[in-house]
Amino acid sequence: MNYNWNWLVFFNQAPGGGTYLDTLLYGLAWTVGTAALSWALALSFGTAVGVARTTNLPWARRLGTAYVELFRNVPLLVQMFLWYFVIPELVPSAIGDAIKDVAPPWGIFIPAVLCLGFYTSSRVAEQVRAGIESLPVGQQMAATALGLKPHQVYRYVLLPTSFRIILPPLTSELLNLIKNTSVAFTIGLFELVGAARSMQEFSFQVFETFAMATLFYLILNLVVVYGMGMLERRLAVPGFIAAASAAPEITL
Repeated sequence: MNYNWNWLVFFNQAPGGGTYLDTLLYGLAWTVGTAALSWALALSFGTAVGVARTTNLPWARRLGTAYVELFRNVPLLVQMFLWYFVIPELVPSAIGDAIKDVAPPWGIFIPAVLCLGFYTSSRVAEQVRAGIESLPVGQQMAATALGLKPHQVYRYVLLPTSFRIILPPLTSELLNLIKNTSVAFTIGLFELVGAARSMQEFSFQVFETFAMATLFYLILNLVVVYGMGMLERRLAVPGFIAAASAAPEITL
C-alpha cells in the first residue's frame, strides 16, 4: 500500500478549531510549561537534598539518601500513575476529593509537574552532592576559619563553586526532563506527544506528524544546550574552571 505524503496537512483545519500546526504548537506550550515548573521544583529540592547528604548530621544524610533511592529507583511511568491515581486515595478524604475535583487540564498538569519534579530532583541531588564533594577540603576549612556559619559556608563558598562544576551534567538532566514530559501523555496531559497523537488520529498523516514533533523537540533541546553553554562560559572562573570554547556536546 502506497503512503500519500502531504506536508501541507499542518495548514488544514483541525477538529477542535485552528490548524493542525496550531495543535502541535499548543502541545509544545504545555511541554515547555511542564518542563519549566518541574525544573524549578527539581533544582530547589535537589539542591536541598544534595546539601543534606554532605552535612555532618547523620540523620540528614540518611534522610537524603532515602529520598534519592526512593525516587531514583522507581520507574518514572509508575511514579506518574502513583501521583495521578493513587495519591488522591491515600490522603484524607477531604483533600483527596479536592484534588480529584480540580478541573482539567490543571488536574492533570499539577500531578505531572510534581512527579517529574521530584523524580528529577533525586538525580539533581546526586549531581549537587558530587559537585560539593569534588571541591578541595581547604575551601570549607578556610571559610569556617573566617567565621562563617555552616549555612553561610554552603551559600557563599561551596554551592556557587560546585554549581559551576556541575553545569554540564545539569544540562543533561534538563534535557532528560524535557523529553520525560512525554510520559505525562499517559495520564492525559495534552503536551507535544499528546498533540501529535491527536493530529495523526484525525489526519492519518503519521510520518509528517511525528516528523514535526521530532523537529520541535530537537529545536527545544538545542536552545537549552546552547543557552546552558553560554551560561557555563559566563560563570567560568579564570584559573579555576576553564571556560568552554563551545557549547557542551550532549547527545539528544
